[in-house]
Amino acid sequence: MKVEIVPGCIACGACVSINSDVFELTDTIHVHQDMVSGNEEDCKAAADACPVNVIKIVE
Repeated sequence: MKVEIVPGCIACGACVSINSDVFELTDTIHVHQDMVSGNEEDCKAAADACPVNVIKIVE
């Protein structure tokens, strides 16, 4: 599974609150792709919780 952030992130932190090992918010949001394996359900939950739908999951 690959997790991508498309343009339009508002840096709300919803994804970070779901899994801070995968998602990191600094000036922009960053996905730690090496942490996705084993955290797939959290990635899907973060994509569902994203208020601007910028988290894309490629399986």
